[in-house]
Amino acid sequence: MADLFADDLPPPPAADAPREDAPLADRLRPTDLGEVIGQEHLTGPEGAIGRMVAAGKLSSMILWGPPGTGKTSIARLLADAVGMRFVAISAVFSGVADLKKAFAEAETAAKAGQRTLLFVDEIHRFNRAQQDGFLPFVERGTVTLVGATTENPSFALNAALLSRAQVLILHRLDAKALAHLLDRAEELEGSLPLTPEARDAMIASADGDGRFLLNQAETLYAANIPEPLDPAALGTFLQRRVAVYDKDREGHYNLISALHKSLRGSDPQASLYYMARMLTAGEEPLFVLRRLARAAVEDIGMADPNALLQCIAAKQAYEFLGSPEGELAIVQACIYLATAPKSNAAYKAMGASFRSARETGSLMPPMNIVNAPTKLMKDVGYGKGYQYDHDAEDGFSGDNYWPEEMEPQTYYTPVERGFEREVRKRMEWWDKRRQEKQG
Repeated sequence: MADLFADDLPPPPAADAPREDAPLADRLRPTDLGEVIGQEHLTGPEGAIGRMVAAGKLSSMILWGPPGTGKTSIARLLADAVGMRFVAISAVFSGVADLKKAFAEAETAAKAGQRTLLFVDEIHRFNRAQQDGFLPFVERGTVTLVGATTENPSFALNAALLSRAQVLILHRLDAKALAHLLDRAEELEGSLPLTPEARDAMIASADGDGRFLLNQAETLYAANIPEPLDPAALGTFLQRRVAVYDKDREGHYNLISALHKSLRGSDPQASLYYMARMLTAGEEPLFVLRRLARAAVEDIGMADPNALLQCIAAKQAYEFLGSPEGELAIVQACIYLATAPKSNAAYKAMGASFRSARETGSLMPPMNIVNAPTKLMKDVGYGKGYQYDHDAEDGFSGDNYWPEEMEPQTYYTPVERGFEREVRKRMEWWDKRRQEKQG
């Protein structure tokens, strides 16, 4: 290892050109950051990556995004763009020994004046102790860490590592970006044997995954199909249900929007139609269930709290029963939501309370409702004068819980529909009693 990283260490070699027999997705990898599609919010001149490259200095980062959105390609191109040595490991196949070797080689390279970009794919698969192992090498600048993950970093990575790396979010590739990928494939391999409708259907079925789309295209090229396939024939050929979406209406997004708005508009018949359109066209049932759950909390909320429970139960039933029996649970949840009373009061309350929290910063709660776990905190007044509501008449003390520097706010206003009628009565009773006790 010492011989490999001698003082006359050569600059890192450029990435090898892909072999002619390499997979199509590999042969179409971008050769510079300007060729990366769908992530211009990061790679463009005003994006975080674009600014770092322009400055010639990278900071450690976590690339968070769905599969097939360019995380590995971006990492390789970053190293080329700033002249860094590129080392890649996968948390799926690598262990502690691989990490130690990578760090040792990076330290040797650093002595020779060569910086190392360490790319860790599936970084969320390393356990907490292994993640801690990165910290000293990142802090000393031995490596610039670029981690890739499809999981939410807030849950998958420990706080110490997150505090030393910038989280950059990659978007799922939209239909325009995926179509551009197919254009590049056709420039290299020739026209795909698809009708325009089937081409759009294949793009929709990729669900934002560029690698998956190119693998499907490669399957078509290898088959030497004599006549263009329509959407139905494409689905049969690929042994995968292909979503037949109207090109001009960007089907995937238009149908889910139509479903959500039909639910909000309390039209169970239209809701069932759009849901059926999506499921029969090959949409992932869990995607539909996620949107039903969102509609339950955004448009129904406390007007019928059981709406969310119906969605969670439908998800569990679908996972338990599988397809096609499980789809009946999705249908039931859809009907329940469409016929439930509607209220966006909780949704509006979330927006208002979050804005207020950002604006007020770190105001201290009243001392009487702050915990006092130590003698010192008790001595300075923490918890002094707290009224235990269960000891008060009607189980309600009517105390003031707002910071002294802040007037009481109203974020949540129940509507006169469904269960929120009862919630409104409760809140009015409490407000009246609070005024009596504080007045």
